[in-house]
Amino acid sequence: MTQKIYQVDAFAEKVFTGNPAAVCPLDQWMSDDLLQKIAMENNLAETAYYVRDGDQYQIRWFTPTVEVDLCGHATLASAYVLFNHENFTGNTIRFYSHRSGELTVTRNGDLLTLNFPTDKLEAVELTAELAECFNTEPALAFKGKTDYMLVFEREDEIKNLIPHLDKISKLPARGVIVTAKGEEVDFVSRFFGPQSGIDEDPVTGSAHTTLVPYWAGQLGRQDLSAIQLSARKGYLHCKYLNNRVEISGKGKLFLKGEIYID
Repeated sequence: MTQKIYQVDAFAEKVFTGNPAAVCPLDQWMSDDLLQKIAMENNLAETAYYVRDGDQYQIRWFTPTVEVDLCGHATLASAYVLFNHENFTGNTIRFYSHRSGELTVTRNGDLLTLNFPTDKLEAVELTAELAECFNTEPALAFKGKTDYMLVFEREDEIKNLIPHLDKISKLPARGVIVTAKGEEVDFVSRFFGPQSGIDEDPVTGSAHTTLVPYWAGQLGRQDLSAIQLSARKGYLHCKYLNNRVEISGKGKLFLKGEIYID
């Protein structure tokens, strides 16, 4: 049995930047065990699978170790594949996740815009367990649906953070977002999720459902620019719409091929 596969750099200005995601278009769902094994073999932060269902597409996302509730960059990569390589006509794709509900991606030239539900964020105590996750202590701590978010004072702190992955991996969360006000953009961030099989994610679209409402409140505006300061870097344009968040970026195709499954 063969299966078509694409690899797309999402939130990228050129190949070898942004966040690579594998995308497998399916005619019907495989077993969960096989979906997880393919993701493990790909060994990327995320592998996305989608199946057409009427006028929408069911979508699921897997890290090398677990299925996750939501993944922005792999959704953008899936939309890129549909728009550019799988003969989708129109400018808006409707995805549906059994974990996160309806998600849309709209095309405007080569810019793709995700429309995702806003995360619900609560301030939490900055415990020793959180403070000890990095070499620098954050100023504030918050908890969303799946992640902790730690706020720092300056961009250079985010750039120079050294994560203590053993401590992060023990937190009851998908991972930890770190963020600060940006120098050339509105805000910067990084994301660490060793407990989800991702020591540091290059660009995390879903984390911006948490970041955008926070920074919209802090800065007093809805349209925001952001950079995720991983080694590969990711560039995002965001808009806060109260209960929804728009996250925009570009995709770049790296690979198209087939995988062989016994």
